[in-house]
Amino acid sequence: MELVGSLEEIVLMILLRNDKINSVEIAKEYYNAIGKNLSVPSIHVTLKRMQKKGWVKSEFGSPTAERGGRRKRIYWATPKAYDLLSELTKAKFELWKGITKPSLQYVHT
Repeated sequence: MELVGSLEEIVLMILLRNDKINSVEIAKEYYNAIGKNLSVPSIHVTLKRMQKKGWVKSEFGSPTAERGGRRKRIYWATPKAYDLLSELTKAKFELWKGITKPSLQYVHT
C-alpha cells in the first residue's frame, strides 16, 4: 500500500465525495469537515503531488464571466485513489478494533 499523508487522505475523500470540484470548493469542504482553513496554494501543491502519483486528474472548466473569462481547473479522484483509500480505511478499521481498552492517560475527565 502506498503511503498517504493525512492532508492527502482528507483531500482525496473530498474529491471522492464529488464528481468534479475546484480548489476553492475543496477549501470550503475542508473547513466544513475539519474546522480549519486550508489555503488554496497548499491545496494546489497537494493536488499536483497527487496527480504525479496517479490519484488525481484535472482539466480546465469553461470560462466564466465572474472570473473575467478565465477558466477554473477542475479535479477528480481516479479509480487508483478509490482503491487506495478503501484499502487504507480497512487497515485503519482493523487496527482500531484492536484498541479494546485505552489507557487512562487517554480518557478525558
